Amino acid sequence: MPPSKKEQSNGLYGMQKQVLSLYRGFLRAARAKSAEDRQQIESLVSSELSRNAKEYLLRRAKKQVDQLRSPDVVGLSALNVSLSQTKHPTN
Repeated sequence: MPPSKKEQSNGLYGMQKQVLSLYRGFLRAARAKSAEDRQQIESLVSSELSRNAKEYLLRRAKKQVDQLRSPDVVGLSALNVSLSQTKHPTN
């Protein structure tokens, strides 16, 4: 099913929505903890999300390089990666 117009305008659909939902879930769950624990949880979740985003982008780029090396491929349509995609979302 194609993304809705609202999802397209926000640029969020599929896996992005799931990741954002999980991130918000972690933040909500952290609110029930002590201030010290909450800060540690938020920091850990943020750094893990950032690290995983960078690893995903690296795997994606390597796959595109491999595809481009194929004699049947003549070019890439686009590689749209914003620096904001590698940072953690804000609540």
